[in-house]
Formats: sequence, structure tokens, C-alpha cells
Amino acid sequence: MNESWLKVFAPWLRLLGQRRRRLAIGVALLVATVFAAIGLLALSGWFITASALTGMALALGLAVSLDVYVPGGGIRFFAVGRTVARYLERLYNHDTVLRLLADLRGRLFAAMARLDDRTLARQRASDWLNRLTADIDTLDSLYLRLLAPPLVALAAILLVAAFLALWVPAAGLVVLALLLPAWAWLTFGQAWLGMAASRRQVGHMQRLRSQAIEHLGGMAELEAYGSQGWHRSGLSRREAALNRDLRRIGNVAGFGIALVNLAIGLALVAVLWLGAAAWQQGAISGPVMVMLPLAVLALGEALAPLPAAFTRLGASRGAAERLNAVERSSGGGYGTGNSVLPAGPLSVRFEGVGLHYPDALAPALAGLAFELAPGRRLALTGVSGAGKSSVAALLTRRLPPSQGAVELAGVPLDRLDEGSLRERVAILGQRIDLFQDSLAANLRLAAPEADDERLWQALAWVDLQAWAKSLPHGLQTQVGEGGRALSGGQARRLALARLHLRDPGLVILDEPFAGLDAATVSRLSQRLDEWLHGRSVLYLVHQLDGGAFDPPGITEVRRLEQGELTVCAKPGYPSG
Repeated sequence: MNESWLKVFAPWLRLLGQRRRRLAIGVALLVATVFAAIGLLALSGWFITASALTGMALALGLAVSLDVYVPGGGIRFFAVGRTVARYLERLYNHDTVLRLLADLRGRLFAAMARLDDRTLARQRASDWLNRLTADIDTLDSLYLRLLAPPLVALAAILLVAAFLALWVPAAGLVVLALLLPAWAWLTFGQAWLGMAASRRQVGHMQRLRSQAIEHLGGMAELEAYGSQGWHRSGLSRREAALNRDLRRIGNVAGFGIALVNLAIGLALVAVLWLGAAAWQQGAISGPVMVMLPLAVLALGEALAPLPAAFTRLGASRGAAERLNAVERSSGGGYGTGNSVLPAGPLSVRFEGVGLHYPDALAPALAGLAFELAPGRRLALTGVSGAGKSSVAALLTRRLPPSQGAVELAGVPLDRLDEGSLRERVAILGQRIDLFQDSLAANLRLAAPEADDERLWQALAWVDLQAWAKSLPHGLQTQVGEGGRALSGGQARRLALARLHLRDPGLVILDEPFAGLDAATVSRLSQRLDEWLHGRSVLYLVHQLDGGAFDPPGITEVRRLEQGELTVCAKPGYPSG
């Protein structure tokens, strides 16, 4: 759908508006820089010409004088002011842009965190990363290149024209007649010429990154099947398309720069001609005649940044559209309720729940119905692909059901407050998410207010305290990206320690001791059983075999087969 410009950029303009004061100060510094440059060039031209004429008059024996202190002081003021204003403008505005980038990334990350698994699965991980990095970096030009510079350039044209009109009214009108249409073209015209190519360029860059990652990551498979040449030719075609668009963008930007030089040159010649005519008539002095065209020449500094920025406006629009799509997707699936879950164990109720993933041949869940009373423990067993993880995704609101209803403590999931849901429901999945930070920081994801003593207790609970104390940096030891500095068993136990720091009413355990040896499982399962007392528990396991991990206290066992519940055939367990 072709949305209007205002609708596309409105969410991000509102975000910029939250820093109106900083933006206004940045524009003021830009104005000070441009007008200091205009004042420096114009006053220098006047002073040099006046000094030359005064010297010639004195050489001819005429009695003349020239006050060199006031214009000399003005020149020094503009020179120093331009340098200082330029330095402060670059420092302040780039700091503002970095703050805006943080705002943009924070907003987008929050939107992406609300995406359900179904939406996330529609894009590659590299595509989502591209949204968070390249699209945000493209959109950061919204203020520094697309909003402030054209406004400053327009103000400079109007004020210089007014200044010229004080001396030669016709010169001011000519500047307006030549430079206002040029300004309009350098903004709207350049954007129109470069729109399609700049939008395609961003898409090409995104797909080229994805294809390059796929090529490098799957090099062994491509080599084994003799497909490297075919895949490389795809990369070459994409690169050729990107180069064509880059050439197009470069040609359009070059045309805009040539137009700036042409418009400034024509305005300069016209003002010089009009100024010379006024000087011949005695309306202005010789120094003023030189000053006027130099003031026009200085406008080039205000107009020069516009062609390159507006030629790439299509890239900014494309980035904004993709980011808007992320925000719209984040609002799908579940609404934002305000019901709060009660303290204590929580009940769970599935009623006729179905779940169908996009493009899947068969539903993941079909008519699923069961109940878990508060404080009870249910084990769902089944082979891989039976639908156990889908049940967990539904309960944690990572997926909305295709049909039916899911309730927690008698409240439909779509009416629950997000914070309450995350606080009262805890899950330990098969995948362990650890961040490139310290042990303490990864543990405090579960309890941000926890002190070091509580963290040591959690580590002791999973038999990691002695190991952590033996490390040179203790709790401040870095775990590496994705927990690479830890073994699989250590990562699993760190996740269990993180779970221990929580106080949920419902605990979902998906193969909680996967990858741990029998002796460790025997010790930890007893401690876990004690910690789970008084909480509702949902176990997701492949099978109950009476081996190293046979969850104690289970009150019901149900088996999932192809998304449907069947009676448990395991002797000794209640089947419900």
C-alpha cells in the first residue's frame, strides 16, 4: 500500500519531537555557522575593496580615511564565530543523533520483543538484525540531513535576499527568483529523481548481506552439492543491480551539485551586474558593490548538502516503511490487557485450542483441551514435533492460538497485563539465552534487584558456587557471546539458577536437565522439587522412563501425538 509521506514518517517525527529542545539548539548552531560564513565572506570582500580604494585615493593625494578597527573586528568575530559554531554544531548535533539512534533502536527493539514466534519466523535473523541496524542508521538522517539543513538553507536565502534588497532591491528579487526554485528542486526534485533507485539500493543491500551470510555459512553444503558457482552467480547479479542503482544515485546527486553551482553562479553574476549598475548611478559604494555578490556566493555552503541528502530520501522512506511494518506486526496477535495475575499458584485452562503455523501442511495443535489446577503438576510427553513447545509458546504469549481459548487463573491471556504475565510465569526452555556480559548481569535478568549474596545462593543451589568463586573475576566473569565461555552443562545450570531467583506462580520446564549427567540430575531434581512446592508446574518431556530424571510430585500425565492429547500409557502415573 502506498502510504502518504506524512503517515510514513509521522511515528518517527513524533519520536524526534520528544527532544525538541535539543533539535532547536542544533538548528540554531547550524544557522549561526551558515550566517557566520556569509558574514565573513561578505565583510571580507567589503573590507578588502574599501582598503584598496582608500590606498589608491591616498596614492593620488586625496584626503580620505578608513576605520579599519570596526570591520577588522567584525571579520575576526565572524572568523572565530564560524570556527567555534561549526565545532559546536558538529559536536552537539552528532551527540543528538546518537541519542536519537538510541531512542529509535530502543523503540524498535521494544516492538520486536513483542513480536510473536509466527511473525519472527517469516524473516531470517539477518533480516531482523538489518532492521535494527541498517534501517535505523538510514533513518538517522531524518534530522541531520533532511529536516534541519533545508530549513536553514531556506532561511539563509530569504535573509540574504532581504539584506541585498536594503542596498539594491532588484538584486534581492533576482536572488529569490533564482534560488527559491533551485531550493525547491534540490529538495523535492532530487527526491523525485532518486526515489526509486535509493529505495531499491537499501533492498539490494539487505538481500546481498543475507545471501553473503548464507554463502559463507553454507559453504560446505554448497561445495558438496557442486552449487557454489550457481550461488555465487546470484551474488554477482545482486551486486550488479546494486551497482547500477548506486551509479544512478551518484549521477542524480552530481546533477544536483552542478545545479547548486549553476544557480549560485547565475545569482552571483546577476547581483554583480545589478550592483555595478547601481554603483555607476552612485546609489552604492564600490565596497558594497563587491560585498553583495560575495554574500550570494556564500550561500553555496547552505545549499551544497541538499542534493546528496534528498537524492537518498527514498532510502529513508523505505526504512521508515519497514520499521512501521515491524511496529504494526508487534501489535498483532494479542491485545494489551490490564488484568493482573494473583499471587500463589496459577491454574491453566486450554479449551479447544488449535494452532496452525503459516505454510505448514498440518496444524501443530488441534482441539487441545486440558486443565491444570493451582499447585498441581502436569507432564506433557511426546516425541519431537508433537506440539509440546507450541503449548509453552501459547502459555507465554509468544504465539496467539488460531482457535480456542487459553486462560491463566481464569483470565484469558489477551486480557493480561504484559508485566504481570512475565513476572508470574517462568519458563526454562531447551534453548538457553545468555548475553555477552558477566555472570551477575545474566543472573540479574531474572531479579534486577538481587544483591551479590542472593546471586551466590542461587549458584550454590545449582552446584556452581565453588566453580564461580575459583574464577579470577568471580561474579564479574564474562560468559561470552551466547554463553560461549561456558560448557553446555554450566549454561543449563546457570539458567536453572536464574529460574531460582524468580517467584512465579506457574513454572514451565521443557527438558530442564537436558545435557546434564545422571549424578548432577539426581542432586538438582530433589532441590528443584522442593523449590516447586506450592507452584503450578507444567513439564514438557519426551518420555517418563523412571531413569535419572523422573519428575516427582506429578499429579497428571498426558501424551501429545500430532497436536492431540491421548491417554498416557505409562503405568503408575495418573492419566487424567
